[in-house]
Amino acid sequence: MRVVIAEDSLLLREGLVALLREHEVEVVAQAEDGDGLLRIVGGHKPDLAIVDVRLPPTFTDEGIRAAVEARRRRPEMGVLILSQYVEPVYTAELLAGGEGGVGYLLKERVGDIPAFLDAIRRVAAGGTALDREVVAELVGERRAEAESPIDALSPREREVLSLMAEGRTNNAIAEQLVVTPGAVEKHVSSIFGKLNLSAAGDDHRRVLAVLAFLRATDGG
Repeated sequence: MRVVIAEDSLLLREGLVALLREHEVEVVAQAEDGDGLLRIVGGHKPDLAIVDVRLPPTFTDEGIRAAVEARRRRPEMGVLILSQYVEPVYTAELLAGGEGGVGYLLKERVGDIPAFLDAIRRVAAGGTALDREVVAELVGERRAEAESPIDALSPREREVLSLMAEGRTNNAIAEQLVVTPGAVEKHVSSIFGKLNLSAAGDDHRRVLAVLAFLRATDGG
Protein backbone atom coordinates (compact mmCIF):
# COMPACT_ATOMS: atom_id res chain seq x y z
CA MET A 1 0.00 0.00 0.00
CA ARG A 2 1.36 3.40 -1.07
CA VAL A 3 0.29 6.33 1.12
CA VAL A 4 0.70 10.11 0.96
CA ILE A 5 0.01 12.47 3.86
CA ALA A 6 -1.14 16.11 3.77
CA GLU A 7 -0.87 17.64 7.25
CA ASP A 8 0.46 21.08 8.21
CA SER A 9 1.54 20.06 11.72
CA LEU A 10 5.09 18.74 11.40
CA LEU A 11 4.81 16.88 14.70
CA LEU A 12 1.63 15.04 13.75
CA ARG A 13 2.85 14.40 10.21
CA GLU A 14 6.10 12.86 11.39
CA GLY A 15 4.20 10.85 13.99
CA LEU A 16 1.90 9.42 11.33
CA VAL A 17 4.84 8.58 9.09
CA ALA A 18 6.64 6.79 11.92
CA LEU A 19 3.49 4.90 12.93
CA LEU A 20 2.71 3.72 9.41
CA ARG A 21 6.27 2.72 8.58
CA GLU A 22 6.49 0.81 11.85
CA HIS A 23 3.52 -1.25 10.63
CA GLU A 24 4.99 -1.77 7.15
CA VAL A 25 2.83 0.80 5.38
CA GLU A 26 4.81 2.65 2.70
CA VAL A 27 4.61 6.44 3.00
CA VAL A 28 5.80 7.70 -0.39
CA ALA A 29 5.41 11.47 0.08
CA GLN A 30 4.27 14.23 2.44
CA ALA A 31 2.78 17.70 1.96
CA GLU A 32 1.76 20.56 4.22
CA ASP A 33 -0.88 22.24 2.04
CA GLY A 34 -3.51 21.50 -0.62
CA ASP A 35 -1.33 22.37 -3.59
CA GLY A 36 1.34 20.06 -2.23
CA LEU A 37 -1.20 17.26 -1.93
CA LEU A 38 -2.14 17.58 -5.59
CA ARG A 39 1.52 17.55 -6.62
CA ILE A 40 2.39 14.40 -4.67
CA VAL A 41 -0.76 12.58 -5.75
CA GLY A 42 0.11 13.31 -9.37
CA GLY A 43 3.73 12.35 -8.94
CA HIS A 44 3.43 9.22 -6.80
CA LYS A 45 0.01 7.75 -7.69
CA PRO A 46 -0.76 6.53 -4.16
CA ASP A 47 -3.38 4.01 -3.08
CA LEU A 48 -4.42 6.24 -0.19
CA ALA A 49 -4.18 9.90 0.82
CA ILE A 50 -4.46 10.88 4.48
CA VAL A 51 -5.56 14.52 4.56
CA ASP A 52 -6.20 17.12 7.26
CA VAL A 53 -9.39 19.13 6.67
CA ARG A 54 -7.81 22.48 7.52
CA LEU A 55 -4.59 23.39 5.72
CA PRO A 56 -2.75 26.65 4.94
CA PRO A 57 -3.24 29.41 4.08
CA THR A 58 -6.67 30.03 5.68
CA PHE A 59 -7.04 26.81 7.69
CA THR A 60 -10.70 26.43 6.76
CA ASP A 61 -11.44 23.71 4.20
CA GLU A 62 -8.40 23.72 1.88
CA GLY A 63 -7.51 20.16 2.77
CA ILE A 64 -10.83 18.59 2.00
CA ARG A 65 -11.25 20.67 -1.18
CA ALA A 66 -7.84 19.46 -2.33
CA ALA A 67 -8.88 15.89 -1.46
CA VAL A 68 -12.00 16.23 -3.63
CA GLU A 69 -9.86 17.50 -6.53
CA ALA A 70 -7.28 14.75 -5.98
CA ARG A 71 -10.04 12.14 -6.19
CA ARG A 72 -11.33 13.76 -9.39
CA ARG A 73 -7.88 13.29 -10.89
CA ARG A 74 -7.34 9.83 -9.43
CA PRO A 75 -10.79 8.25 -8.82
CA GLU A 76 -9.46 4.92 -7.62
CA MET A 77 -7.48 6.46 -4.76
CA GLY A 78 -8.81 6.10 -1.23
CA VAL A 79 -9.05 9.25 0.91
CA LEU A 80 -8.96 9.26 4.70
CA ILE A 81 -9.84 12.65 6.16
CA LEU A 82 -8.55 13.58 9.62
CA SER A 83 -10.10 16.43 11.56
CA GLN A 84 -10.30 17.84 15.06
CA TYR A 85 -13.97 18.57 14.43
CA VAL A 86 -17.05 16.90 12.98
CA GLU A 87 -17.26 18.52 9.53
CA PRO A 88 -18.84 15.92 7.21
CA VAL A 89 -19.98 18.37 4.51
CA TYR A 90 -17.86 16.92 1.68
CA THR A 91 -17.91 13.26 2.71
CA ALA A 92 -20.67 12.28 0.28
CA GLU A 93 -18.91 14.15 -2.55
CA LEU A 94 -15.72 12.25 -1.85
CA LEU A 95 -17.48 8.91 -1.88
CA ALA A 96 -19.47 9.76 -5.01
CA GLY A 97 -16.45 11.13 -6.83
CA GLY A 98 -14.63 7.91 -7.57
CA GLU A 99 -14.20 4.19 -7.16
CA GLY A 100 -11.92 4.40 -4.14
CA GLY A 101 -12.87 4.30 -0.50
CA VAL A 102 -13.42 7.19 1.87
CA GLY A 103 -12.90 7.65 5.58
CA TYR A 104 -13.49 10.48 8.04
CA LEU A 105 -11.93 10.17 11.47
CA LEU A 106 -11.39 12.57 14.33
CA LYS A 107 -7.68 13.01 15.01
CA GLU A 108 -8.05 11.61 18.52
CA ARG A 109 -8.84 8.21 16.97
CA VAL A 110 -5.24 7.92 15.78
CA GLY A 111 -4.38 6.96 19.35
CA ASP A 112 -6.29 3.69 18.89
CA ILE A 113 -3.60 2.24 16.67
CA PRO A 114 -5.24 -1.08 15.72
CA ALA A 115 -8.50 0.67 14.78
CA PHE A 116 -6.64 3.39 12.88
CA LEU A 117 -4.62 0.87 10.88
CA ASP A 118 -7.77 -1.11 10.16
CA ALA A 119 -9.45 2.06 8.87
CA ILE A 120 -6.48 2.80 6.61
CA ARG A 121 -6.51 -0.67 5.09
CA ARG A 122 -10.29 -0.66 4.67
CA VAL A 123 -10.34 2.72 2.91
CA ALA A 124 -7.38 1.81 0.69
CA ALA A 125 -9.30 -1.32 -0.34
CA GLY A 126 -12.33 0.75 -1.40
CA GLY A 127 -14.41 0.59 1.77
CA THR A 128 -15.58 3.18 4.28
CA ALA A 129 -14.47 4.21 7.75
CA LEU A 130 -16.59 7.01 9.19
CA ASP A 131 -16.11 8.19 12.76
CA ARG A 132 -19.06 7.32 14.96
CA GLU A 133 -19.45 11.01 15.92
CA VAL A 134 -19.68 11.95 12.24
CA VAL A 135 -22.33 9.28 11.71
CA ALA A 136 -24.24 10.46 14.80
CA GLU A 137 -24.34 14.03 13.49
CA LEU A 138 -25.45 12.90 10.04
CA VAL A 139 -28.28 10.87 11.56
CA GLY A 140 -29.31 13.85 13.67
CA GLU A 141 -29.38 16.16 10.64
CA ARG A 142 -31.39 13.63 8.64
CA ARG A 143 -34.38 13.93 10.97
CA ALA A 144 -35.13 17.42 9.62
CA GLU A 145 -34.76 16.57 5.93
CA ALA A 146 -37.34 15.75 3.27
CA GLU A 147 -38.34 12.21 2.39
CA SER A 148 -35.75 9.93 0.78
CA PRO A 149 -35.27 6.19 0.27
CA ILE A 150 -33.63 6.11 3.70
CA ASP A 151 -37.04 6.92 5.22
CA ALA A 152 -38.27 3.49 4.10
CA LEU A 153 -35.83 1.82 6.48
CA SER A 154 -36.94 0.63 9.89
CA PRO A 155 -35.25 2.09 12.99
CA ARG A 156 -33.17 -1.09 13.33
CA GLU A 157 -32.18 -0.97 9.65
CA ARG A 158 -31.07 2.64 10.06
CA GLU A 159 -28.99 1.56 13.03
CA VAL A 160 -27.39 -1.22 10.99
CA LEU A 161 -26.69 1.19 8.11
CA SER A 162 -25.10 3.69 10.50
CA LEU A 163 -22.75 0.96 11.72
CA MET A 164 -22.04 -0.04 8.12
CA ALA A 165 -21.03 3.58 7.49
CA GLU A 166 -18.48 3.24 10.27
CA GLY A 167 -17.00 0.37 8.27
CA ARG A 168 -18.08 -2.43 10.59
CA THR A 169 -18.48 -6.00 9.36
CA ASN A 170 -21.69 -7.98 9.88
CA ASN A 171 -20.11 -9.84 12.79
CA ALA A 172 -19.02 -6.58 14.45
CA ILE A 173 -22.50 -5.14 13.96
CA ALA A 174 -24.00 -8.26 15.51
CA GLU A 175 -21.78 -7.86 18.56
CA GLN A 176 -22.67 -4.17 18.90
CA LEU A 177 -26.42 -4.80 18.64
CA VAL A 178 -26.33 -8.09 20.61
CA VAL A 179 -28.02 -10.07 17.84
CA THR A 180 -26.94 -12.98 15.67
CA PRO A 181 -24.90 -12.48 12.49
CA GLY A 182 -27.80 -14.08 10.63
CA ALA A 183 -30.15 -11.36 11.88
CA VAL A 184 -27.71 -8.70 10.67
CA GLU A 185 -27.49 -10.38 7.25
CA LYS A 186 -31.29 -10.17 6.96
CA HIS A 187 -31.25 -6.49 7.88
CA VAL A 188 -28.48 -5.81 5.35
CA SER A 189 -30.37 -7.66 2.60
CA SER A 190 -33.50 -5.67 3.45
CA ILE A 191 -31.51 -2.42 3.29
CA PHE A 192 -30.17 -3.34 -0.16
CA GLY A 193 -33.71 -4.11 -1.33
CA LYS A 194 -35.29 -0.93 0.02
CA LEU A 195 -32.51 1.19 -1.49
CA ASN A 196 -32.99 -0.58 -4.85
CA LEU A 197 -29.40 -1.79 -5.00
CA SER A 198 -29.29 -4.47 -7.66
CA ALA A 199 -27.39 -7.71 -7.23
CA ALA A 200 -23.63 -7.13 -7.17
CA GLY A 201 -20.71 -7.84 -4.92
CA ASP A 202 -21.71 -7.27 -1.31
CA ASP A 203 -18.70 -5.02 -0.68
CA HIS A 204 -19.75 -2.79 -3.58
CA ARG A 205 -23.37 -2.68 -2.44
CA ARG A 206 -22.28 -1.77 1.09
CA VAL A 207 -20.44 1.26 -0.29
CA LEU A 208 -23.47 2.20 -2.43
CA ALA A 209 -25.73 1.89 0.63
CA VAL A 210 -23.44 4.14 2.64
CA LEU A 211 -23.40 6.61 -0.26
CA ALA A 212 -27.23 6.66 -0.26
CA PHE A 213 -27.11 7.26 3.49
CA LEU A 214 -24.64 10.14 3.11
CA ARG A 215 -26.58 11.72 0.25
CA ALA A 216 -29.78 11.61 2.28
CA THR A 217 -28.18 13.08 5.37
CA ASP A 218 -26.47 15.75 3.29
CA GLY A 219 -29.84 16.93 2.08
CA GLY A 220 -29.39 15.71 -1.51
